[in-house]
Amino acid sequence: MALKKYKPMTAGTRWRIGNAYAEITTDTPEKSLLETKKRTGGRNSSGRRAMRYIGGGHKKAYRVIDFKRNKKEIPATVASVEYDPNRTTFIALLHYADGEKRYILAPQGLTVGMSVVSGDAVAPELGNSLQLKSMPLGTVVHNIEMQPGQGGKIARSAGASAQLANKEDKYAILKMPSGELRKVLINCYATVGVASNSDHNLQSMGKAGRNRWRGIRPRTRGVAMNPVDHPIGGGEWRASGGHPRSRTGKYAKREKTRTRGKGSDKLIIQRKNGKKLAK
Repeated sequence: MALKKYKPMTAGTRWRIGNAYAEITTDTPEKSLLETKKRTGGRNSSGRRAMRYIGGGHKKAYRVIDFKRNKKEIPATVASVEYDPNRTTFIALLHYADGEKRYILAPQGLTVGMSVVSGDAVAPELGNSLQLKSMPLGTVVHNIEMQPGQGGKIARSAGASAQLANKEDKYAILKMPSGELRKVLINCYATVGVASNSDHNLQSMGKAGRNRWRGIRPRTRGVAMNPVDHPIGGGEWRASGGHPRSRTGKYAKREKTRTRGKGSDKLIIQRKNGKKLAK
């Protein structure tokens, strides 16, 4: 993807680095694949604020994405590559040979006119979806299932991908985006390629108002609160109140957040920090 650095014509564009949307081919979504998406504004069913720092934002519709890629052995042509306000990666509209239309997550390099297909015996080419057991070692994949038929769960955000490192019996070993080595059932489906919009994390909003358009309200720092409102609140001037922690007292740094004894621990071969787990 390409980034666009704006000229400082206003205070809001002085620091703004935006997406040039060079890959996007249309700004009109497919109406048959749209659903309404209601906003809560951070309020519960009683109308009371249940979540802080949420509110406002531009109205948007949900694009129905085919994460399962379960339309097997039927070729499809890429009709357009589109922006999706509900996710960081771009999406591609497929026109299947039988007339059906579906959205999928667009891999990097997918262009209009290309043909993609899903199935058990398809070539491991860009945009194709097939089982991990049918892919050669070293293949880069995204939208990976964790259980067969469940639909893709892993590596779906902008620029995300995992690499097929090995195959053992009924498991495929993937090197995850975090560096973790993990086992996934070998008959799970995945899509070949890297998720598009890889430079998403290099963008700069430029002004606070752009976050308001996204429905994100200003966040109050804990040290700026009173002691009754936050564990690190209070004090004179800029007293930090000790170690940074959440409103409930959970430390913000150096504390493990993964549940101990989690069932999927046996599927993790090596942590993202390089530490190998005991067998």
